[in-house]
Amino acid sequence: MSKNIKTENKFKGDWGEKLVRSYLDKYGYELLARNFKCDLGEIDVIFKDKNEIVFAEIKSRNNMKFGRPAESVTNFKMKHILNVAKYFLYINNLSDEFIRFDVIEVYLNSKKPIINHIKGVFW
Repeated sequence: MSKNIKTENKFKGDWGEKLVRSYLDKYGYELLARNFKCDLGEIDVIFKDKNEIVFAEIKSRNNMKFGRPAESVTNFKMKHILNVAKYFLYINNLSDEFIRFDVIEVYLNSKKPIINHIKGVFW
């Protein structure tokens, strides 16, 4: 992968994450963490939706050439997200909380970006 493609992907990802933070604020979700990292991996955003802690993967795309953004969240990625979520719950003493795993798609190809929040995608 060339340096230009990596730079473009980083820009798209950062822009998508910024749009999602605004979306979360707009709909009253309580942001708990963003880009939470540990040795097991990373979760893009963790927030509270009423009585659930939500672990969300953000996927941004300019076009559909490689399919819908959510389709890029593989079983391998889901396992990493699950393990990081377990760690987050453990270190924050939140083991009794209801949890959910979402994917938030960001379509950047139109004049106005579109956010598609898919709730309860896995587990």
